[in-house]
Amino acid sequence: MAALLLLCLLWSLDSLRSDLFPHPAASPVPPLQSEAVSFVLLGVAAGVFAAMRGAPWPRGLELWAAAAVGLGMFAAPAVLMSLSNAWVSQTTRVALFSLVPVFAVVLEPYLGGAAFPPARGALIGALAAVGGTLCVFPLQIPGSIEAGAAIAAVLLAAACIAATNCAAVRLAGVLAVKSTAPLAAITGAAAAVGLAAASALTERAPGSFDGLLPEFSRAALIELPGLLLLFWLMSRMSAARMSTRFVLAPLMTVLIGMALEQPAVELRTWLGLLLIAAGAGWLLFAADEDPDAPSTLAL
Repeated sequence: MAALLLLCLLWSLDSLRSDLFPHPAASPVPPLQSEAVSFVLLGVAAGVFAAMRGAPWPRGLELWAAAAVGLGMFAAPAVLMSLSNAWVSQTTRVALFSLVPVFAVVLEPYLGGAAFPPARGALIGALAAVGGTLCVFPLQIPGSIEAGAAIAAVLLAAACIAATNCAAVRLAGVLAVKSTAPLAAITGAAAAVGLAAASALTERAPGSFDGLLPEFSRAALIELPGLLLLFWLMSRMSAARMSTRFVLAPLMTVLIGMALEQPAVELRTWLGLLLIAAGAGWLLFAADEDPDAPSTLAL
């Protein structure tokens, strides 16, 4: 649990970079290239660790499944987000991504295997967190066909993350006896290749080596530890519980921002924060559902 909270804290600090460091230099590196840097580091770090431990590498279907996790959990959502940036605001994106736990709760019984039974009342907890997020981050109604398509793209990205997170937990459970480091290395390499290819096709601004150096530093300090924690959790926690990072990280961001700026906070915001904390807490700490009980979609 501590690892998940640390992961959420790292994500929240990354979101607050502009507040914590008021005069950052604008990065010349396009967004998808910047994302690829993090996964290059993940692939190298996890690959070196796997080689040092002498861990066996996945082969055959397991190898392709690991690569698919990199594309489906990281590369494809990043591309969808990049394409929708012009029409979807940051707050709307946060609100839509609060649905990841809902998708994970619904999909995990079918994609995640039986390694982790669902929490009792998981769907109610996930929906409570969504309601709280909408109180804090109001959803922007699309005003055009383009905006509607962009919101659909973000929803597809959220569903893609949830589905591949479920599959990744199942795969990590198979590989856990050996080591999940090879899984992280293959996933990182696949994501880096996918993001680099997407950047070459969609981002016209070329990245320079000098511009990449700050990105490597940022990724090494914040992104890489978070990704390593994510893969460490995959063999220890269900996908539904892991997905609470999409509501806990914004919660931490808001709380840290409130502590720094001390703004006047409306009752609706306090209610939303309490609902997020309650919903995420229920998902994390509720007792597991009886596996012999009839399935009711975790209700």
